[in-house]
Amino acid sequence: MPCPVSILSHHCLPQHAISRWAGRLAHAKTPFVKNALIRSFVRRYPINMVEAAEPNLDAYASFNDFFTRTLKPEARPLDLREDSILSPADGTISEIGDIENNTLIQAKGRYFDLDQLLGQQTYLSALFQNGKFATIYLAPSDYHRVHMPLAGQLRDMIYVPGRLFSVNFKSSQHIPQLFARNERVIAIFDTVAGPMAMILVGAMIVASIHTQWAGQVAPSSLRTITVRKYTDVTLEKGQEMGYFSLGSTVIVLFGPQKTQWNPGLQTLSTLKMGESIGKMF
Repeated sequence: MPCPVSILSHHCLPQHAISRWAGRLAHAKTPFVKNALIRSFVRRYPINMVEAAEPNLDAYASFNDFFTRTLKPEARPLDLREDSILSPADGTISEIGDIENNTLIQAKGRYFDLDQLLGQQTYLSALFQNGKFATIYLAPSDYHRVHMPLAGQLRDMIYVPGRLFSVNFKSSQHIPQLFARNERVIAIFDTVAGPMAMILVGAMIVASIHTQWAGQVAPSSLRTITVRKYTDVTLEKGQEMGYFSLGSTVIVLFGPQKTQWNPGLQTLSTLKMGESIGKMF
């Protein structure tokens, strides 16, 4: 399949510089600037402010505060059945299914490598071989906080530096190893269903990635893969675990023989945070 010019241009753009500039603009607190940005965004995208904990656009201190807005508690009811696995975010499924040995589907006809996705941490790759994966794309109009599919105790957090290619559907169809090339933050949890990985993938214009336990993790001045161990962080099912300043993708991994996805979920299925996407057995 020929690669569109718009995709080829991503290889030439100063991805990090553009994204850092966007981050500074998103944090601007000058009323004229931030109000113009917010209102322009709301005109362009179908934002449901009725769900927002703060529905008044002018009340947000910056565009970033608006973009990472919290919702009213009743806006995203959690499926709290004991065996249910929750969607970690609002979004659209890019791909969902089985990890075949060490390979995941990126898009029709394209695959990427589990070892590379996990930053060449082979001790972690072994946990997820032949397991399950779900890749969820967060569009600009989506709620951008990420929550726990299951309760879990944090074991490792890995920061992986990388590129900032766009992660939309067109990019996933044309850029090889897309999710294993972009900057990302990987959180490994121990759960009742075994190991679970939550991978927050950076992208063009994504100014930063935050977690509840470490604050802002990306962007980072680090140029090498960094692993941090944890023993004292436990999050409940449905609890917020992090957020993107501007949108991106979340990849969820489970090990083999403990979980299954709900029948009917497929590429382009839309999700709301808190609904059931699978179950444990």
